[in-house]
Amino acid sequence: MGRVRAIPAPAASGVSPPPPYEAPVPLDLHAQDLARLAQANRLRTLAPATGRDFTSNDYLALATAPRLAHAAADAIARGVPLGSGGSRLLRGNHPEHEALEAEAAAAFGTEAALFFPTGYAANAALFAALPREGDLVVHDALIHASAHDGLRLGRATRVAAAHNDAEAFADAIASWRARGGTGTPWIAVESLYSMDGDRAPLADLLAVAQRHDAMLLVDEAHATGVWGSGGRGLAADFHHHANVVTLHTCGKALGCEGALVCGPALVRDVLVARARPFIFSTAPSPLIAAVVRESLRILADEPDRRTRLHALIRTAEAHLGTPPGGTQIIPVLLGDDARAMAVAARLRAAGFDVRGIRPPTVPAGTARLRIAITLHADAAAVAALAQALRGALDD
Repeated sequence: MGRVRAIPAPAASGVSPPPPYEAPVPLDLHAQDLARLAQANRLRTLAPATGRDFTSNDYLALATAPRLAHAAADAIARGVPLGSGGSRLLRGNHPEHEALEAEAAAAFGTEAALFFPTGYAANAALFAALPREGDLVVHDALIHASAHDGLRLGRATRVAAAHNDAEAFADAIASWRARGGTGTPWIAVESLYSMDGDRAPLADLLAVAQRHDAMLLVDEAHATGVWGSGGRGLAADFHHHANVVTLHTCGKALGCEGALVCGPALVRDVLVARARPFIFSTAPSPLIAAVVRESLRILADEPDRRTRLHALIRTAEAHLGTPPGGTQIIPVLLGDDARAMAVAARLRAAGFDVRGIRPPTVPAGTARLRIAITLHADAAAVAALAQALRGALDD
Protein backbone atom coordinates (compact mmCIF):
# COMPACT_ATOMS: atom_id res chain seq x y z
CA MET A 1 0.00 0.00 0.00
CA GLY A 2 1.30 3.45 -0.86
CA ARG A 3 1.77 6.03 1.82
CA VAL A 4 -0.73 8.79 2.55
CA ARG A 5 0.72 12.18 1.82
CA ALA A 6 0.31 14.89 4.45
CA ILE A 7 -1.84 17.97 3.90
CA PRO A 8 0.41 20.96 3.21
CA ALA A 9 0.62 23.54 5.98
CA PRO A 10 -0.40 27.11 5.10
CA ALA A 11 2.55 29.24 4.04
CA ALA A 12 3.15 32.68 5.53
CA SER A 13 1.64 34.35 2.48
CA GLY A 14 -1.24 31.92 2.02
CA VAL A 15 -1.99 28.25 1.55
CA SER A 16 0.45 26.09 -0.35
CA PRO A 17 -0.94 24.19 -3.35
CA PRO A 18 -1.45 20.47 -2.89
CA PRO A 19 1.55 18.27 -3.74
CA PRO A 20 1.54 16.25 -6.94
CA TYR A 21 0.15 12.72 -6.71
CA GLU A 22 2.02 9.94 -8.46
CA ALA A 23 -0.19 6.84 -8.24
CA PRO A 24 -3.53 6.06 -6.69
CA VAL A 25 -3.50 4.60 -3.20
CA PRO A 26 -6.57 3.82 -1.06
CA LEU A 27 -6.61 7.15 0.79
CA ASP A 28 -5.21 9.45 -1.86
CA LEU A 29 -8.60 10.82 -2.84
CA HIS A 30 -9.21 11.79 0.78
CA ALA A 31 -5.80 13.45 0.92
CA GLN A 32 -6.59 15.42 -2.22
CA ASP A 33 -9.96 16.45 -0.81
CA LEU A 34 -8.34 17.77 2.38
CA ALA A 35 -5.73 19.61 0.33
CA ARG A 36 -8.47 21.32 -1.65
CA LEU A 37 -10.20 22.34 1.57
CA ALA A 38 -6.93 23.79 2.86
CA GLN A 39 -6.43 25.70 -0.37
CA ALA A 40 -9.95 27.14 -0.09
CA ASN A 41 -9.31 28.10 3.56
CA ARG A 42 -12.04 25.69 4.71
CA LEU A 43 -10.04 22.88 6.32
CA ARG A 44 -11.35 22.14 9.80
CA THR A 45 -8.69 21.69 12.47
CA LEU A 46 -8.68 21.40 16.25
CA ALA A 47 -7.56 24.35 18.34
CA PRO A 48 -7.10 24.52 22.12
CA ALA A 49 -9.39 26.48 24.40
CA THR A 50 -7.38 29.57 25.29
CA GLY A 51 -8.30 33.09 26.40
CA ARG A 52 -11.61 34.40 27.70
CA ASP A 53 -14.52 32.22 26.64
CA PHE A 54 -16.61 33.84 23.92
CA THR A 55 -17.23 30.68 21.94
CA SER A 56 -18.52 27.84 24.10
CA ASN A 57 -22.13 26.83 24.69
CA ASP A 58 -21.62 26.66 28.46
CA TYR A 59 -23.84 29.71 28.78
CA LEU A 60 -24.56 29.46 32.53
CA ALA A 61 -21.01 28.35 33.42
CA LEU A 62 -22.33 25.12 34.90
CA ALA A 63 -19.63 22.87 33.44
CA THR A 64 -17.31 23.99 36.25
CA ALA A 65 -19.99 24.54 38.89
CA PRO A 66 -19.10 23.04 42.30
CA ARG A 67 -22.60 21.62 42.65
CA LEU A 68 -22.07 19.40 39.61
CA ALA A 69 -18.67 18.25 40.86
CA HIS A 70 -20.22 17.41 44.23
CA ALA A 71 -23.09 15.57 42.53
CA ALA A 72 -20.60 13.44 40.62
CA ALA A 73 -18.61 12.68 43.77
CA ASP A 74 -21.76 11.80 45.72
CA ALA A 75 -22.97 9.51 42.93
CA ILE A 76 -19.64 7.68 42.84
CA ALA A 77 -19.73 7.34 46.64
CA ARG A 78 -23.13 5.66 46.48
CA GLY A 79 -21.97 3.25 43.82
CA VAL A 80 -23.28 4.77 40.59
CA PRO A 81 -21.06 3.35 37.79
CA LEU A 82 -19.31 5.38 35.13
CA GLY A 83 -20.13 2.89 32.37
CA SER A 84 -23.51 1.38 31.61
CA GLY A 85 -22.20 -1.90 30.21
CA GLY A 86 -24.65 -2.20 27.34
CA SER A 87 -27.62 -0.75 25.53
CA ARG A 88 -30.69 0.29 27.49
CA LEU A 89 -32.58 -2.72 26.08
CA LEU A 90 -29.96 -5.16 27.34
CA ARG A 91 -28.31 -4.61 30.72
CA GLY A 92 -27.54 -0.90 30.33
CA ASN A 93 -30.78 0.46 31.79
CA HIS A 94 -29.87 1.97 35.16
CA PRO A 95 -32.09 3.51 37.87
CA GLU A 96 -30.25 6.81 37.33
CA HIS A 97 -31.46 6.92 33.72
CA GLU A 98 -35.05 6.39 34.78
CA ALA A 99 -34.80 8.84 37.68
CA LEU A 100 -33.42 11.51 35.32
CA GLU A 101 -36.17 10.88 32.79
CA ALA A 102 -38.89 11.16 35.43
CA GLU A 103 -37.40 14.37 36.81
CA ALA A 104 -36.91 15.83 33.34
CA ALA A 105 -40.52 15.13 32.36
CA ALA A 106 -41.66 16.90 35.54
CA ALA A 107 -39.24 19.80 35.02
CA PHE A 108 -40.23 20.40 31.39
CA GLY A 109 -43.92 19.70 31.94
CA THR A 110 -44.26 16.73 29.62
CA GLU A 111 -45.71 13.26 29.95
CA ALA A 112 -42.40 11.47 29.42
CA ALA A 113 -38.72 11.92 28.57
CA LEU A 114 -35.96 9.74 27.11
CA PHE A 115 -32.23 10.26 27.68
CA PHE A 116 -29.72 10.05 24.80
CA PRO A 117 -25.90 10.25 24.88
CA THR A 118 -25.82 13.35 22.61
CA GLY A 119 -28.12 15.79 20.90
CA TYR A 120 -26.88 14.46 17.59
CA ALA A 121 -27.98 10.93 18.50
CA ALA A 122 -31.34 12.22 19.72
CA ASN A 123 -32.03 14.10 16.47
CA ALA A 124 -30.95 11.10 14.42
CA ALA A 125 -33.34 8.91 16.40
CA LEU A 126 -36.27 11.34 16.22
CA PHE A 127 -36.19 11.83 12.48
CA ALA A 128 -35.37 8.22 11.67
CA ALA A 129 -38.15 6.71 13.78
CA LEU A 130 -41.07 9.11 14.16
CA PRO A 131 -42.00 10.34 10.64
CA ARG A 132 -43.16 7.29 8.69
CA GLU A 133 -43.21 6.39 5.02
CA GLY A 134 -45.94 8.49 3.44
CA ASP A 135 -45.45 11.34 5.91
CA LEU A 136 -43.97 14.76 5.15
CA VAL A 137 -41.27 16.56 7.13
CA VAL A 138 -41.09 20.31 6.53
CA HIS A 139 -37.90 21.58 8.13
CA ASP A 140 -36.44 25.03 8.49
CA ALA A 141 -33.78 25.69 5.86
CA LEU A 142 -31.22 26.35 8.63
CA ILE A 143 -31.97 23.35 10.84
CA HIS A 144 -29.01 21.52 12.36
CA ALA A 145 -26.94 18.97 10.45
CA SER A 146 -27.98 16.22 12.88
CA ALA A 147 -31.60 16.65 11.79
CA HIS A 148 -30.59 16.32 8.14
CA ASP A 149 -28.71 13.11 8.93
CA GLY A 150 -31.71 11.75 10.83
CA LEU A 151 -33.96 12.56 7.89
CA ARG A 152 -31.66 10.58 5.59
CA LEU A 153 -32.16 7.57 7.87
CA GLY A 154 -35.95 7.93 7.72
CA ARG A 155 -38.46 7.17 4.97
CA ALA A 156 -40.62 10.29 4.98
CA THR A 157 -40.61 12.88 2.22
CA ARG A 158 -38.71 15.97 3.30
CA VAL A 159 -38.72 19.56 2.11
CA ALA A 160 -37.06 22.75 3.34
CA ALA A 161 -39.04 25.88 4.19
CA ALA A 162 -37.70 29.43 4.21
CA HIS A 163 -36.03 30.28 7.50
CA ASN A 164 -38.47 31.37 10.23
CA ASP A 165 -41.32 31.81 7.74
CA ALA A 166 -44.38 30.12 9.25
CA GLU A 167 -46.45 30.62 6.11
CA ALA A 168 -43.78 28.86 4.05
CA PHE A 169 -44.32 25.80 6.27
CA ALA A 170 -48.07 26.04 5.78
CA ASP A 171 -47.68 26.40 2.02
CA ALA A 172 -45.41 23.34 1.83
CA ILE A 173 -47.96 21.21 3.68
CA ALA A 174 -50.86 22.52 1.57
CA SER A 175 -48.93 21.84 -1.64
CA TRP A 176 -48.15 18.30 -0.50
CA ARG A 177 -51.81 17.66 0.35
CA ALA A 178 -52.84 19.01 -3.06
CA ARG A 179 -50.52 16.48 -4.70
CA GLY A 180 -52.23 13.65 -2.82
CA GLY A 181 -50.23 13.48 0.42
CA THR A 182 -52.26 11.62 3.03
CA GLY A 183 -49.79 10.95 5.85
CA THR A 184 -48.85 13.07 8.85
CA PRO A 185 -47.02 16.36 8.37
CA TRP A 186 -44.10 17.05 10.73
CA ILE A 187 -42.76 20.57 11.29
CA ALA A 188 -39.12 20.58 12.40
CA VAL A 189 -37.38 23.68 13.74
CA GLU A 190 -34.87 24.93 16.27
CA SER A 191 -36.23 27.34 18.84
CA LEU A 192 -32.99 29.36 18.77
CA TYR A 193 -30.59 28.98 15.87
CA SER A 194 -26.98 28.28 16.74
CA MET A 195 -25.30 30.38 14.04
CA ASP A 196 -27.71 33.32 13.68
CA GLY A 197 -28.90 33.54 17.28
CA ASP A 198 -32.49 34.25 16.23
CA ARG A 199 -35.66 32.72 17.60
CA ALA A 200 -38.24 30.68 15.71
CA PRO A 201 -41.84 31.99 15.55
CA LEU A 202 -43.04 29.07 17.65
CA ALA A 203 -46.57 30.36 18.33
CA ASP A 204 -47.15 30.81 14.59
CA LEU A 205 -45.66 27.41 13.82
CA LEU A 206 -47.84 25.74 16.43
CA ALA A 207 -50.88 27.39 14.84
CA VAL A 208 -49.83 25.95 11.47
CA ALA A 209 -49.40 22.53 13.08
CA GLN A 210 -52.84 22.72 14.68
CA ARG A 211 -54.43 23.83 11.42
CA HIS A 212 -52.90 20.98 9.42
CA ASP A 213 -53.02 18.17 12.04
CA ALA A 214 -49.22 18.21 12.11
CA MET A 215 -46.62 17.34 14.72
CA LEU A 216 -44.19 20.05 15.83
CA LEU A 217 -40.61 18.98 16.65
CA VAL A 218 -38.61 21.70 18.44
CA ASP A 219 -34.88 21.44 19.05
CA GLU A 220 -34.31 23.59 22.17
CA ALA A 221 -30.54 23.01 22.24
CA HIS A 222 -29.52 26.66 22.63
CA ALA A 223 -32.60 27.80 24.55
CA THR A 224 -32.69 25.19 27.31
CA GLY A 225 -31.52 26.71 30.57
CA VAL A 226 -31.38 30.25 29.17
CA TRP A 227 -34.83 31.18 27.85
CA GLY A 228 -38.43 30.44 28.69
CA SER A 229 -40.15 30.10 32.04
CA GLY A 230 -37.65 28.67 34.50
CA GLY A 231 -35.14 28.13 31.72
CA ARG A 232 -37.37 25.41 30.27
CA GLY A 233 -36.91 26.61 26.69
CA LEU A 234 -38.84 28.79 24.28
CA ALA A 235 -41.49 26.09 23.75
CA ALA A 236 -42.16 25.79 27.49
CA ASP A 237 -45.68 27.18 27.15
CA PHE A 238 -46.60 24.62 24.49
CA HIS A 239 -45.70 21.38 26.26
CA HIS A 240 -49.32 20.64 27.15
CA HIS A 241 -50.09 20.17 23.45
CA ALA A 242 -50.03 16.49 22.49
CA ASN A 243 -48.51 17.28 19.08
CA VAL A 244 -45.37 18.98 20.45
CA VAL A 245 -42.06 17.14 20.99
CA THR A 246 -39.00 18.96 22.31
CA LEU A 247 -35.31 18.11 22.49
CA HIS A 248 -33.22 19.54 25.32
CA THR A 249 -29.48 19.05 25.10
CA CYS A 250 -27.56 18.69 28.35
CA GLY A 251 -24.12 19.66 27.05
CA LYS A 252 -24.77 23.37 26.56
CA ALA A 253 -26.36 25.55 29.24
CA LEU A 254 -26.85 22.51 31.48
CA GLY A 255 -23.08 22.13 31.56
CA CYS A 256 -23.02 18.37 31.25
CA GLU A 257 -23.59 15.85 28.44
CA GLY A 258 -26.43 14.08 26.67
CA ALA A 259 -29.91 15.06 25.49
CA LEU A 260 -33.50 14.62 26.61
CA VAL A 261 -36.41 14.08 24.23
CA CYS A 262 -39.58 15.26 25.96
CA GLY A 263 -43.18 14.76 24.88
CA PRO A 264 -46.04 12.24 24.97
CA ALA A 265 -45.35 8.82 26.49
CA LEU A 266 -46.20 7.27 23.12
CA VAL A 267 -43.26 9.10 21.54
CA ARG A 268 -40.93 7.64 24.15
CA ASP A 269 -42.33 4.16 23.54
CA VAL A 270 -41.85 4.46 19.78
CA LEU A 271 -38.25 5.61 20.18
CA VAL A 272 -37.45 2.73 22.53
CA ALA A 273 -39.04 0.22 20.15
CA ARG A 274 -38.01 1.63 16.77
CA ALA A 275 -35.17 4.16 16.96
CA ARG A 276 -32.00 2.40 15.83
CA PRO A 277 -29.68 5.11 17.25
CA PHE A 278 -31.24 4.31 20.64
CA ILE A 279 -31.57 0.54 20.30
CA PHE A 280 -28.05 -0.14 19.04
CA SER A 281 -26.09 2.37 21.15
CA THR A 282 -24.47 1.71 24.49
CA ALA A 283 -26.54 3.51 27.11
CA PRO A 284 -25.28 6.86 28.39
CA SER A 285 -23.18 6.86 31.53
CA PRO A 286 -25.32 6.45 34.67
CA LEU A 287 -22.90 8.80 36.41
CA ILE A 288 -23.61 11.50 33.82
CA ALA A 289 -27.35 10.93 34.28
CA ALA A 290 -26.92 11.58 38.00
CA VAL A 291 -25.08 14.83 37.27
CA VAL A 292 -27.71 16.01 34.78
CA ARG A 293 -30.31 15.54 37.52
CA GLU A 294 -28.36 18.10 39.55
CA SER A 295 -28.21 20.44 36.53
CA LEU A 296 -31.99 20.45 36.40
CA ARG A 297 -32.14 21.27 40.10
CA ILE A 298 -29.75 24.19 39.58
CA LEU A 299 -32.08 25.61 36.94
CA ALA A 300 -34.84 25.68 39.53
CA ASP A 301 -32.69 26.78 42.49
CA GLU A 302 -30.48 29.44 40.89
CA PRO A 303 -32.54 31.68 38.58
CA ASP A 304 -29.98 34.42 39.21
CA ARG A 305 -27.70 32.74 36.68
CA ARG A 306 -30.21 33.48 33.93
CA THR A 307 -30.76 37.00 35.20
CA ARG A 308 -27.03 37.74 35.14
CA LEU A 309 -26.62 36.21 31.69
CA HIS A 310 -29.50 38.26 30.25
CA ALA A 311 -27.96 41.43 31.69
CA LEU A 312 -24.60 40.53 30.17
CA ILE A 313 -26.26 39.95 26.77
CA ARG A 314 -27.71 43.49 26.91
CA THR A 315 -24.25 44.82 27.84
CA ALA A 316 -22.71 42.99 24.88
CA GLU A 317 -25.31 44.41 22.50
CA ALA A 318 -24.52 47.93 23.69
CA HIS A 319 -20.75 47.50 23.29
CA LEU A 320 -20.93 45.63 19.98
CA GLY A 321 -23.59 47.85 18.46
CA THR A 322 -25.95 45.00 17.68
CA PRO A 323 -29.76 45.37 17.84
CA PRO A 324 -31.24 45.01 21.33
CA GLY A 325 -33.47 42.13 22.27
CA GLY A 326 -31.23 39.42 20.85
CA THR A 327 -29.86 36.26 22.40
CA GLN A 328 -26.58 34.97 23.79
CA ILE A 329 -25.40 34.12 20.26
CA ILE A 330 -24.19 37.21 18.39
CA PRO A 331 -23.04 36.67 14.79
CA VAL A 332 -20.68 39.17 13.16
CA LEU A 333 -21.05 38.60 9.41
CA LEU A 334 -17.87 39.20 7.41
CA GLY A 335 -18.73 37.33 4.20
CA ASP A 336 -15.25 36.29 3.12
CA ASP A 337 -13.95 33.01 4.55
CA ALA A 338 -10.32 34.13 4.85
CA ARG A 339 -11.24 37.41 6.52
CA ALA A 340 -13.44 35.67 9.08
CA MET A 341 -10.64 33.31 10.04
CA ALA A 342 -8.04 36.09 10.12
CA VAL A 343 -10.14 38.30 12.41
CA ALA A 344 -10.87 35.34 14.70
CA ALA A 345 -7.14 34.58 14.89
CA ARG A 346 -6.44 38.21 15.73
CA LEU A 347 -8.94 38.11 18.58
CA ARG A 348 -7.53 34.86 19.96
CA ALA A 349 -4.04 36.38 19.89
CA ALA A 350 -5.47 39.25 21.96
CA GLY A 351 -6.79 36.80 24.55
CA PHE A 352 -10.41 36.32 23.42
CA ASP A 353 -11.54 32.87 22.30
CA VAL A 354 -13.73 33.69 19.30
CA ARG A 355 -14.05 31.29 16.36
CA GLY A 356 -14.67 31.90 12.68
CA ILE A 357 -17.52 29.98 11.05
CA ARG A 358 -17.32 29.17 7.32
CA PRO A 359 -19.33 27.28 4.75
CA PRO A 360 -20.67 24.63 4.66
CA THR A 361 -21.66 25.23 8.29
CA VAL A 362 -23.20 28.51 7.12
CA PRO A 363 -24.33 29.47 3.59
CA ALA A 364 -21.71 30.59 1.09
CA GLY A 365 -20.88 34.27 1.39
CA THR A 366 -21.93 34.46 5.06
CA ALA A 367 -18.69 33.53 6.85
CA ARG A 368 -18.80 35.06 10.29
CA LEU A 369 -17.58 35.31 13.81
CA ARG A 370 -19.86 33.56 16.27
CA ILE A 371 -19.65 35.40 19.59
CA ALA A 372 -21.24 33.50 22.48
CA ILE A 373 -22.02 35.35 25.69
CA THR A 374 -21.51 33.16 28.76
CA LEU A 375 -21.08 33.66 32.48
CA HIS A 376 -17.41 32.84 32.01
CA ALA A 377 -17.07 36.51 31.00
CA ASP A 378 -18.06 39.74 32.73
CA ALA A 379 -18.92 43.27 31.62
CA ALA A 380 -15.27 44.35 31.58
CA ALA A 381 -14.30 41.41 29.38
CA VAL A 382 -17.18 42.17 27.00
CA ALA A 383 -16.05 45.80 26.68
CA ALA A 384 -12.46 44.71 26.04
CA LEU A 385 -13.61 42.22 23.39
CA ALA A 386 -15.60 44.93 21.61
CA GLN A 387 -12.57 47.20 21.52
CA ALA A 388 -10.32 44.41 20.20
CA LEU A 389 -12.93 43.54 17.55
CA ARG A 390 -13.07 47.12 16.33
CA GLY A 391 -9.30 47.16 16.01
CA ALA A 392 -9.24 43.84 14.15
CA LEU A 393 -11.96 44.96 11.72
CA ASP A 394 -10.23 48.30 11.05
CA ASP A 395 -7.05 46.47 10.09
